[in-house]
Amino acid sequence: MPFPPQKEDHLDDKTENRSGPAVLALIPAWNEAARIGDVVRETLRYLPVLVVDDGSTDGTAEAARAAGATVVRHLENLHKGAALKTGFAWALEHGYDAVLTLDADGQHSPADIPKFLAAFEAGAGELIIGKRDFGKMPWPRFWSNPLGNRLVCLALGRNIPDNQSGYRLLTRHFIERLRLTTTGFEMEVEMIAEAVRLNVPIGAVPIRTIYGIDKRSGFHPLKDTLRFLGMVWRIWRKRKGQ
Repeated sequence: MPFPPQKEDHLDDKTENRSGPAVLALIPAWNEAARIGDVVRETLRYLPVLVVDDGSTDGTAEAARAAGATVVRHLENLHKGAALKTGFAWALEHGYDAVLTLDADGQHSPADIPKFLAAFEAGAGELIIGKRDFGKMPWPRFWSNPLGNRLVCLALGRNIPDNQSGYRLLTRHFIERLRLTTTGFEMEVEMIAEAVRLNVPIGAVPIRTIYGIDKRSGFHPLKDTLRFLGMVWRIWRKRKGQ
């Protein structure tokens, strides 16, 4: 699978003395200097951490490195999907068996990581998705997320639990076969479509999501919604053979 070249700081490989399946926590980050340190420190309790700093201007890379993460930097903001691609390429190069992705802003609780690891070791799927409780989401997510989830399921012709959740685990075997064409938030939906195309088993684990975080989101309501809808349309047309 082709990935864009990495633009990186000096890296310290913190993967020695591993036992069992080697799983990397991948955290894409853009201007999260105020939060990334806590997320890294909590995640390091369970897994080695790679932070892909997607062109931040606020010291995100320095904060992540100080907290103990290995850091790869984009010199400019290339968007979340591109950051994930860079992280996947790094994980493959360094011999990891799986990658767990979570957000840098603290909405995903690292305390849920053992659920993913247990599901992975039990063979629950090559893609394991963190399923949120839609009923606990604040306005307007409590209706927009279930609606988006339903649209993707209709386009795929298959029920996939919480297909927009960014908290997920991907096996090396799955990552190596991915053909990803997008670079934004919509790439997380494209991953689902790829799993269906490849007939990859998809599992799910329940997760908590922490809302009420005072931050500027990297999600652009109009632009990224249009990209999401465009991806849904592409999936539907491909399934219908158009």
